[in-house]
Amino acid sequence: MATPQAGKLEIFVWSGKDKKGNKIKGEITGVSPAVAKAQLRKQGINATSVRKKPKPLFGDGGKAITPADIAVFMRQQATMMKAGVPLVQSFELVAEGCENPRMKNMVIDVRDHVAAGGGFADALRKYPKLFDELTCSLVEAGETSGALETMLDRVATYKEKTEALKAKIKKALTYPIAVIVVALIVTAILLIKVVPQFATTFSSFGADLPAFTLFVLKLSNLAQDYYLIVFFVICGVVFTFSKLKEKSKAFADAVDAAMLKFPIVGDIIYKAVVARFGRTLATTFAAGVPLVDALDSVAGAAGNAVYRKAIYKVRDEVTSGTQMNIALKQTEVFPILMVQMVLIGEESGSLDEMLEKVALHYEAEVDNAVDNLTALLEPFIMAVLGVLVGGLLIAMYLPIFMLGSVI
Repeated sequence: MATPQAGKLEIFVWSGKDKKGNKIKGEITGVSPAVAKAQLRKQGINATSVRKKPKPLFGDGGKAITPADIAVFMRQQATMMKAGVPLVQSFELVAEGCENPRMKNMVIDVRDHVAAGGGFADALRKYPKLFDELTCSLVEAGETSGALETMLDRVATYKEKTEALKAKIKKALTYPIAVIVVALIVTAILLIKVVPQFATTFSSFGADLPAFTLFVLKLSNLAQDYYLIVFFVICGVVFTFSKLKEKSKAFADAVDAAMLKFPIVGDIIYKAVVARFGRTLATTFAAGVPLVDALDSVAGAAGNAVYRKAIYKVRDEVTSGTQMNIALKQTEVFPILMVQMVLIGEESGSLDEMLEKVALHYEAEVDNAVDNLTALLEPFIMAVLGVLVGGLLIAMYLPIFMLGSVI
């Protein structure tokens, strides 16, 4: 027979009195009004009214919770615990400052779970899409060792660095893709809407048109006849690609391997993966997680199939007694700098510090690479746009220029 706690969690609006008899009200998460009242009694609140929170007509109006939101949440918790604010009260303060209803509801649910005697890590595990197992394990390690304040600070730093790194990668990939898409849209509009207007004018010339102009006119005719087909084919390809990447592990692994071979972008991804590996392993190892378990967690957070498989190989080698620096070297995918720093760390007993330095080095490398890529792409993209748009304009005005010279 299932316990009441196994039911679906709901948000309840309550009103009542505190221990001093003051009237108060708020929101609480529970599986039923009775369970919500019981949780409030544990907090010293005598609830006179507990009812299910009505849902807005057009949904909760909240945005999806992003990894950046989670990084901010962990930093807020770390800062408040450092300031001596009790854990449950810190949740209340964070919830009050949340503008996103979904984020606020999540924080309130975590607060209620902890206030009822549950663990912080257990509360986070209720949201596996928001908090990965690595984060939950680190928080749990902090609760067990009595060093939750220190651990939350490490987790917050880890989350901030990881999200900053992801943002840089997205910037490196999104900028050129966005400009290419805009260039294609502008070109399509010119071919479908603008060029036909010139074609009508040219039909009255009664003279042969330049080859370049004829080529553009044929492109325009093709664009007018098949633009819907091309649009749906592109949408279908993008949709199929995303679904294959989501459903097929082999396909996703092949895409990860191919991305590493892309010019310029592949080098940025490579440095980002190495930085993430160093940052994650440094955080877990410094938290007192055994090296083999730490490597297991790091593999899941690698972000690239090639390195995930390599890290699992390193874990297996370390389990059999091989030194980590040797295991890393044997994979042939990690830079020699990391191998050397790990060797120094193992010999000096400061592996977490060496990994931290490697992470900082490669994070700086990613910064420089993204900045250089942006600086190189800007003039290149301007040139491409100039050739596309300028070429079409020249093709359209060339017959007019030639006619003027004849006259």
